[in-house]
Amino acid sequence: MTGQFFKRASIYTLGCRLNQAETALLTERLQEAGYTLVPFGEPADLGVLNTCTVTGEADTKSRKSIRGFIRKNPEAVVAVVGCYSQLCAADIARIPGVDVVLGNVHKLDLAALLPQKKRDKPLILCDEPTREDFTIDLCGSGVSTRRANLKIQDGCDCFCTYCVVPFARGLPRSRHMDNLFEEAQRLVERGAKEIVLTGVNVGSYASGGDGLVEVVDRLNAIAGLQRIRISSIELKTIAPALLDRMADAAHALTPFLHVPLQSGSNTVLQRMKRNYTAEEYASFAAQATARVDDLGIGADVLVGMPGETDEEFEETYAFVRDCPLAYLHVFKYSVRPGTIAAKMPGHVDSPTLQRRSEAMRALGNAKRQAFQQARLGAAYDVLFESRQEESWLGYTGNYIRVSVCSKDNLENSIRPVVLDRTEGNIAEGHLDDRS
Repeated sequence: MTGQFFKRASIYTLGCRLNQAETALLTERLQEAGYTLVPFGEPADLGVLNTCTVTGEADTKSRKSIRGFIRKNPEAVVAVVGCYSQLCAADIARIPGVDVVLGNVHKLDLAALLPQKKRDKPLILCDEPTREDFTIDLCGSGVSTRRANLKIQDGCDCFCTYCVVPFARGLPRSRHMDNLFEEAQRLVERGAKEIVLTGVNVGSYASGGDGLVEVVDRLNAIAGLQRIRISSIELKTIAPALLDRMADAAHALTPFLHVPLQSGSNTVLQRMKRNYTAEEYASFAAQATARVDDLGIGADVLVGMPGETDEEFEETYAFVRDCPLAYLHVFKYSVRPGTIAAKMPGHVDSPTLQRRSEAMRALGNAKRQAFQQARLGAAYDVLFESRQEESWLGYTGNYIRVSVCSKDNLENSIRPVVLDRTEGNIAEGHLDDRS
């Protein structure tokens, strides 16, 4: 059987939750093919690098991870899959020691494509994705999990001027409802208390007449599933009915949204080819937080877009400062070959990029602190996922990371916690024994 030659396999994942969801599926398929999965960094006979290419830094990390694994495991078969493979297969194939390079179309077929020994010439499969809705073949076994990513959609047709994702992931397509529902049921049977809906543009989900609202309602009917979370969603795709579900205490959809902002300056948004204005974003954030109690809204912010002036950056800074955001993911603009922005004039120099990034990250930390500080003394349900020394770590529904000191085994349990204080990016609390 393919794969029996190997005893130990290791997978390293870079990038987004969609990559993480696909890695979980890869893991199950390799296990079913007879592999023993070991943590990345331990000796292995097979190394799988699930790569990202959203920024130049992601490309660098991908190459470093590939070469690092090969140095430590020179006799191992090495497979490089994902977005960086999709766009830069020839560059990857030139790295000595790489045996298989798969783009996103063939990524999940890895177990069936692996060679029995190292190849003289890498196998390269990087076909372009189609626009057809899709299903994912499910394995019969898998490890239990507490917060699981569920892929429901792939691809994007926004073609923002700075973004390479449509070239790496293809155009939008959605997963058939029955197929994603079947996987969700299996995840819950294996222990998942929360399911995170992932995709490139999840709000564009459309299959068989169903949209994202129908997805969350269908999943809400699964016995034992206590939380449904949307990973990231574009502003113009957020249906008002989603806020209704979040406001309904009987619905499993969490009061959380991650809505990419990118810039608070309308002139920059126009150069980015985003399909909203700063005023529209601010209006939505105000209405959503008024509609849904304790709603946590996170945002991506991209600093240093070509042509961004000091005044435009200050517009974004002031916008973020005044917007009811709970946290930020801050990125420095990175040239992506093939994008419109790569050819734009006025590229921002590295020192300015760094200065703006640091200022925005500091503001993001302050926003997180303020969001958590305003909720001290209140009790929130926390899904505990991991232990660090004497403390258990988990998340509230609105995505506050919480630490509780307890000798009890809290793993994969949802318990009420009173938030006492904030420490960095974590809110410390104690179990609410009154409940």
